[in-house]
Amino acid sequence: MFIVPLALTIYAFIDCLNTTEEDTKHLPKIAWVFIILLFWIVGPVVWLAAGKTRHNRAGAAGPGSWQRNRRQQWVAPDDNPDFLKSLKDAEPDAEEERGRRDGGTGPDDKTPPAS
Repeated sequence: MFIVPLALTIYAFIDCLNTTEEDTKHLPKIAWVFIILLFWIVGPVVWLAAGKTRHNRAGAAGPGSWQRNRRQQWVAPDDNPDFLKSLKDAEPDAEEERGRRDGGTGPDDKTPPAS
């Protein structure tokens, strides 16, 4: 019976600390902190019900829609022009490495070239 109010108080306290001053309603943030800590059953409930401005995007139902929008912004590596450009920039180094592996001479090759 003691754990649930304590967990609620801790959650509300951390939520209040992470909320910006602009998002607090009715009272300054420091006042909400004192209310949450002094009135440890009523304070957290009041904070969660009326102390914070809740932001909902227009047309959004909740976190699921945020995740869908977030996924649409991600680009696969084969569609990402920056990634493809970095591969093209790395190609000369790869050609040089392939030549060394196939028996060509390179800077680390200790044997003299055949004449």
